Amino acid sequence: MVAFSCSSWQTGAVQQVKAVFFDFDGILVDTEWAIYQAWLKCFLLENQPLPLEIYTRCIGSDFATWSPKKHLEELTGKTFDWETLDAQRQKEIVADLSEEGVMPGVRELLDLLRDRGIPMAVVSSSSHFWVDGWLNKLGIFSYFDHVVCRGDAPRIKPAPDLWIEAAKRFSLESALCLAIEDSHNGVISAKEAGLQVWAVPNRVTQCLDFAQADRVFSSLTEVISIPLGDA
Repeated sequence: MVAFSCSSWQTGAVQQVKAVFFDFDGILVDTEWAIYQAWLKCFLLENQPLPLEIYTRCIGSDFATWSPKKHLEELTGKTFDWETLDAQRQKEIVADLSEEGVMPGVRELLDLLRDRGIPMAVVSSSSHFWVDGWLNKLGIFSYFDHVVCRGDAPRIKPAPDLWIEAAKRFSLESALCLAIEDSHNGVISAKEAGLQVWAVPNRVTQCLDFAQADRVFSSLTEVISIPLGDA
């Protein structure tokens, strides 16, 4: 298996990487903004705010960490028909994303890693229906050796289970795998799993704390510029 080496942002040490694992939402596709806008609309219809600093508690996780539904009910003192509202919100999200492509730098980075023989996976707390559908729609499914999603491990992020499952599928130690994440919950889950972690915040998650990431980039285009020497 081919490997590359990367310099750790915190220690300066050169560490070998034999596989790269990408989060999906907010890393490969800018879905996070459309999802946030749909939730914001829901809150504004009830004359309630939804600051990014509060909403981002649920990114890279599920509603067990923080629930916008519970939060809106607490703010308004009302109950809602969430089945109907969820279906409506999902339609709005899909419509907003209908012309969406991959994030800047995605195709170039995938091509670079594939050309170097570095295996890749997607590791996401979202469903296979959501992730696989988008990977196929965007024509990038074939880049990935594995897609690990909700249901493929006992727990989703911020638990480390999905990352551990991905490393197992490559028969690799977690320390030899690099996670690329956009959320605080995603970073801490990958670190807990023992992976090296690079953070690439987006316009929704840029307010979060990424101190636990080994390195932080402004975009995947910047990641491409990092020399990837042979280990």
